[in-house]
Amino acid sequence: MVLFENSWFFAFGINFILIFLAQRLPLLTSKGWIHAGVLGTILWGCLGWRGWLAVFFYLLFGYLVTKIGFAYKKSLGVAEGRDGLRGPENVWGSAATGAFLAILVDLVAISSKEIFLVGFAASFAAKLADTFGSEVGKRWGKSTFLITSLKKVPVGTDGAISLQGTLASLGGSVLMTYVMYSLSLIDSSSSFLIVVSSGFFATLIESVIGATFQNRISWLSNELVNAIQTTFSATVAMILFLFFRV
Repeated sequence: MVLFENSWFFAFGINFILIFLAQRLPLLTSKGWIHAGVLGTILWGCLGWRGWLAVFFYLLFGYLVTKIGFAYKKSLGVAEGRDGLRGPENVWGSAATGAFLAILVDLVAISSKEIFLVGFAASFAAKLADTFGSEVGKRWGKSTFLITSLKKVPVGTDGAISLQGTLASLGGSVLMTYVMYSLSLIDSSSSFLIVVSSGFFATLIESVIGATFQNRISWLSNELVNAIQTTFSATVAMILFLFFRV
C-alpha cells in the first residue's frame, strides 16, 4: 500500500500504462513516446493529473493543426518531417522549460507556487502559438514577410510571418491559456492575460531570432530556438506577474 501512496510511483505507473495504450496513435515516434513518458512522469509527479492533461492537450492541438492541409504543405516542401510525428528533440525543445518549472512548483513553498505555474502556462502558450502560426501560415498565408525587414519572402522561410499566421498565433496562445485556466493551473483574469500576451509576444521574438540568427549559426536548431522561445515567454510572464501583483 505504501508504494501506491507514493505519488511518483503512481506517476510512473500511470504514464507507463497510458504510453503503452497510446503508442499506436500517430503523434510521436517510438523514441518520442519513451521521452514523452519521462516528461509525463515529471508532470504528473509534480503537478498531478492537471499538469499532465494540459500538456496532452498541447500535444494533441499541435498535432491536429500540423495535419491540416498537410498534403498541400508537403507539395510546397514546407511540411513537418516524419509526416508530422514528433521525436525526442521536439518533446524537450517544447517542454524542457515547462518541465523545469513544474519541478520548481513541486519544490517551493505554497506561497511561491503561483508564479512558477504562470511561467509553466506561458511556456506552453508560446509553443502552441508558434505551432499554430507556423502551420496556418504555411497553409493559408497569402503573403509572407520577413519580420525584421518586411521584405516579401517564400512560405516557410525562417523568420517569415503572415497576417493569417499571426492571427493564428494569437489564437493558439489564447487556446492554450484557456486550457491552463480551465484546469486551474492559473486562476485569475490577470494571470490569463499575462500568459496570453507573453506567449504571443514570445512567438514574435522567435520569428526575429529565426530571421536574424538561424541561418547564420549552424548549431541554432529549431529545437533550441523553441527552448529559447519558451524560456523567454515564461520569464516575461513571471516578471509581469510579480509587477502586477505588487
